[in-house]
Amino acid sequence: MEAELVLLALCTGAGSGFLLLAVRAVLTAVRLWARGLRVTGTVTARAAADRRHGGLVAWSDHLGRDRVLDPGAYGALCGLPPIGRTVPVVYVRSRPAAARLWTLRHLLAPSFGWFVSSTLAFGTAVVVVSP
Repeated sequence: MEAELVLLALCTGAGSGFLLLAVRAVLTAVRLWARGLRVTGTVTARAAADRRHGGLVAWSDHLGRDRVLDPGAYGALCGLPPIGRTVPVVYVRSRPAAARLWTLRHLLAPSFGWFVSSTLAFGTAVVVVSP
């Protein structure tokens, strides 16, 4: 009985945390949609020594400084175009280092992942409680 209660508490806590992270990711996307500056970036190749797949996005902020955005693992999943093509980038004026690609999939992929994780944690809690 105690082990089930501890597992229930852990699953509920983890599910609540994941749900909070999903809401935070959606609010970040809404903030970028409402107050973000949109610029055009160019997909460039990674250095030859870099083992990660996908490209980098080179863009300039509102002060003319050159920046590089690394879409990371989400790049291929979220529809990063091939090298040499342009892609829209959005950022808040006060935080250009926290830029993101201006595509629906790239903005909402983290919130969807956190929501699925939350659903799995809450589902595990329901399975633990049910007889």
